[in-house]
Amino acid sequence: MILKSMLRAALVATMLSSPIAALAADLVIATKNGPASMDPHFTATSANAEATKHIFDTLLRSGNNLEILPSLATSWQALDDTTWEFKLRQGVKFHDGSDFTAEDVKFSIERIPNVTGPNPSTIYVRRVASVEIVDDYTLRVKTNGPAPTLPNDFIRLFIVSHKAAADYSTKDSSAEGFNMGKATIGTGPYKFVSWAPTQDLVLEKFDGYWDGAQPWDKVIRKEIPNDAARVAQLKAGQVDLISKVPATDLASIESDSALQVIKTESIYIPYLEFDFRADSPQVWDNTGKKLDKNPFLDPKVREAFDLALDRETIVEFALEGMGVVSTQLVSSNIFGYNKAIAAPAFDVEKALKLMAEAGYPDGFKVALSYANDRMPTELGPTVAQLLAAINVTVDVQGVPAAVFNPAKTRGEYSLYMASWGTLTGEANYMLSSLMHTNDAEKSLGAFNVRGYSNPQMDKLIEDAAVEMDEAKRRTLLEEANMLVSTDRPDLPLATNLSAWGAKADKVSYDPRSDEDTLAMDVHPKR
Repeated sequence: MILKSMLRAALVATMLSSPIAALAADLVIATKNGPASMDPHFTATSANAEATKHIFDTLLRSGNNLEILPSLATSWQALDDTTWEFKLRQGVKFHDGSDFTAEDVKFSIERIPNVTGPNPSTIYVRRVASVEIVDDYTLRVKTNGPAPTLPNDFIRLFIVSHKAAADYSTKDSSAEGFNMGKATIGTGPYKFVSWAPTQDLVLEKFDGYWDGAQPWDKVIRKEIPNDAARVAQLKAGQVDLISKVPATDLASIESDSALQVIKTESIYIPYLEFDFRADSPQVWDNTGKKLDKNPFLDPKVREAFDLALDRETIVEFALEGMGVVSTQLVSSNIFGYNKAIAAPAFDVEKALKLMAEAGYPDGFKVALSYANDRMPTELGPTVAQLLAAINVTVDVQGVPAAVFNPAKTRGEYSLYMASWGTLTGEANYMLSSLMHTNDAEKSLGAFNVRGYSNPQMDKLIEDAAVEMDEAKRRTLLEEANMLVSTDRPDLPLATNLSAWGAKADKVSYDPRSDEDTLAMDVHPKR
């Protein structure tokens, strides 16, 4: 009996020390990109929002196809052209046990301009003029003119505790308060345990969550930018789910009976963006002498680039089949998508003629910059090879996002590649951020750092932003998207397909078109 008891104890000890047993009620996720901060208001990047959604609820939430759903607000209505009223969910608790009220929403809205950093979150509150608390669970937001898309903006309005964050609401104090956990008190399904930049984000289940407790006791989100390393950890059983499975590894995962692949069409569209400043820093003639005139100011050059980019080749080779040809900078499930825009033509002969007419029969040299830890490996070289057919020599310059984003903001590039996803579900989000003239007073053109300005575009965007009639607003947005396709300030390359890999016997997963990888969409298999 003693021996049997000892053997039983040894077996139990072995099981408890086994990674599989230890993680029986835990979930380990490996993502390509991690957050820059635990402060949900610090930046508008999708990686930051994806991580902080586990801890902080938004006022409204988006469904897996970007439909607007209730969250901390249960209902909302426009009382007049400049007043929105939000009814708030009662009985909601913060992780520290304090009550959620309208004061927390007002505080969160007013806090954002004081703490936001790169890729500013102010785009989500730019229409807010003032906030009035009617009672603990009723809030009225006055806007600086008609604001039909305010509910769309508020799906990215993260609510922090006005008590916990009170002393951590300046640019200097935010990092200390949120990254150390002092202010990281939300109403979300998981509580903050620990995090450091590029390190694991560790979360634990919040049993008092208003929408029901989650099935996972602990969630560990591992940031693994290297694709091969992420796949290797899945195959070795060290993680349960990985995001952004590279196309080269799809077949090997699909052929492994212990694993599964989940795919969906995303809202993310890689694109080329032209510099519109008169003196552009990275454009040279074929001898290496800097050009006195920026060739991208000529619409014929922009059209020539468009015609030279064979999108089918880009999808097949650069994206290895993990994409579809895109006609515009928003995907087909976005309000304002224009069905009348045709897929870009591929016509090298016409492109060469346009280059000659613009005064560049022998082409020129240009640097193509992009974040090589955010974009597919072969996309930059493929674009360069296609443009060589019209005598444009492209110097492919991929750098880490931590280098690329600040340099782009400083205006150091002439031609760059990025990716956009219209997270709010309405095209005005993209148009007002990328296509409107940069205007700090109007809080428009926040991401337009290359000097593009078109009065016709500005008017369409501004008119759509205040048009309360849905049908008229849709028409304005469709016209603006058509103008993007003819004026070509940006060139969409494709719409990405997204793929996740997972343990087949442990989890099932509901994919999202915004590519967010959320523990809340991962379900244990029984």
